[in-house]
Amino acid sequence: MDFEVVQAAPGNWCEAVCDALLVVVDEHTAPEALGQVLGGALKQALADGDFAFKAGRTLYLHHPGGVKAARVVFAAAASAAPKALRAAVLAGVGAVKGGGTRDLLVAAALGEPFGAAHAQAVVAAVHDAVYVYRHTKPSANEVPKLQRVRVACGADQEAAVRSALARGEAMAAGVALARELTNRPANHCTPSDLAGEARRLGREHGLHVKVLGRKEIEALGMGCFLAVAQATHQPPKFIVLEYRGAPKADRPVVLVGKGITFDTGGVSLKPAADMDEMKSDMGGAASVLGTLCAVASAKARLNVIGLIPSCENMPGGAAVKPGDVVTSLSGQTVEILNTDAEGRLILCDALTYAERFKPALVIDIATLTGACVIALGHLRSGMFCADDAVAAALLDAGEAALDPCWRLPLDDEYGEALKSNFADMANVGPRAAGAVTAAMFLKRYTAKFPWAHLDIAGVAFKGGTNKGATGRPVPLLTQFLLARAG
Repeated sequence: MDFEVVQAAPGNWCEAVCDALLVVVDEHTAPEALGQVLGGALKQALADGDFAFKAGRTLYLHHPGGVKAARVVFAAAASAAPKALRAAVLAGVGAVKGGGTRDLLVAAALGEPFGAAHAQAVVAAVHDAVYVYRHTKPSANEVPKLQRVRVACGADQEAAVRSALARGEAMAAGVALARELTNRPANHCTPSDLAGEARRLGREHGLHVKVLGRKEIEALGMGCFLAVAQATHQPPKFIVLEYRGAPKADRPVVLVGKGITFDTGGVSLKPAADMDEMKSDMGGAASVLGTLCAVASAKARLNVIGLIPSCENMPGGAAVKPGDVVTSLSGQTVEILNTDAEGRLILCDALTYAERFKPALVIDIATLTGACVIALGHLRSGMFCADDAVAAALLDAGEAALDPCWRLPLDDEYGEALKSNFADMANVGPRAAGAVTAAMFLKRYTAKFPWAHLDIAGVAFKGGTNKGATGRPVPLLTQFLLARAG
């Protein structure tokens, strides 16, 4: 899809030649500012009760007189904020995406000038509106015809808006990849399939990709990772991707993504209800691939390494058992008290592996704990970081990308819950503060580099009637990395 910038004042929007004109308004919009035709139509709709300045409301007009666009949609935003604009554009595109619209002009008449953050929000909303999962659903034949989106802005904002559109398109490509992979059933997205996607991404964007199989993983000594993988017939894969956008001497940021392509819980079996959603337990891995896609598309000037330990967590005669003790790549031993706390086991070996890159920063991303969902719900990712500057940058990036996170504590005392009589640590503690103790477990493998942890259990996948992947936190990570690249 192509995104373009056009200079057009509100009074001239009715002269735009396009298939559809989407006009976003809020309570501060003066109908007179839209010119006689559009302003008159808006004023009449308000008077007749067919439209209101209430978030989510839309009004569709087909071939209205005096307007060159074949279709006009008014969409109400809660405010002039980019977040509110995104919601309004999502609703507005929904009103035309199923028809014949190929060329859309988005024009916002809000209480503040249309700027870069608004432009980025428009791109995200449009791509979200037209996404359709088809990989295993051939009956999903709804193919939006939308091919070009133009965004109206003032001359003083044109350069910033054009740059933001390009940034937004890169993010959207990464989000789409992460959504697509996370939505695929576990029999269509195995560890081998993830490795294949990594190789495809490498060919497309010039990344160096290396995939380690069971023998190489055993030779390295990744005992925790192998313990999780030992009962499945699917071979485990350890995937390494390297994006080099800066001089080799620049220390990289390493992204580590949890790649459990299906999580039964193992011997500590999960309840049957909603277990189908455990195909999404590789959301962290998908976000690493999506972020690398976005960063490479944006040609960011920094070095990024992606590490993905991937396997299934299955029960069976060969499965790891509660009480088993295994040795991690770091040499530390772990008593596995709950086999459903497997994500931290594969991540800890990947975190130790990250040391060889002498990273400037390591961020792990995982659908790690139900406890994080209880703490934060489905709005914000849980973020753990001991470095105040890095934590602030992640918080800022999340707000800017409309993909927010929230900082949670890492007090040393929480680590006491992981004491074991039979190993250096247990893989779980008591139920209380489960998201924090999971982060404290990972923290024991990060002494040699700055580190942050994102628990995305509440945000990577939606349940219910709108079941499906969100692609988060690709926007947050991409925004963070692009800001870091300058």
